[in-house]
Amino acid sequence: MEKRIINPWKWQDERGYAQAVEVKQVNSTLYCAGQAAVLPDGTSSTADMQTQLHIALQNLEQVIHQAGYTCSGIVRLTVYTTSSDTFVNTCFDDYKDWVAKHGVQTALTLTEVKALFETLSIEFEATVVR
Repeated sequence: MEKRIINPWKWQDERGYAQAVEVKQVNSTLYCAGQAAVLPDGTSSTADMQTQLHIALQNLEQVIHQAGYTCSGIVRLTVYTTSSDTFVNTCFDDYKDWVAKHGVQTALTLTEVKALFETLSIEFEATVVR
């Protein structure tokens, strides 16, 4: 697989994402359903967004790894949150640390929604290639 990052500017580098990602010679593609802070017993977390962010990212990692992919292969990531302000002010640094840890360079969209399932406040939907 060949992966090319397109960034006409530099400001997005500090925010942990790319403006566009081109992939060529892809062997396979994994489309991940939204991964949120659902606990192993199937219950939704009632914790704050920062705690839910960590659980949701762990769940995303688990799905990706079980499928035989790596997080560095994420080329598209959509973040759904019930509060953009809380995400930006409380969680964004943790998100950027996760991106750096896994070498993720992805096209990213952040969307605020009225509600997520039950008590959830953040969810990640990913497209991964290898």
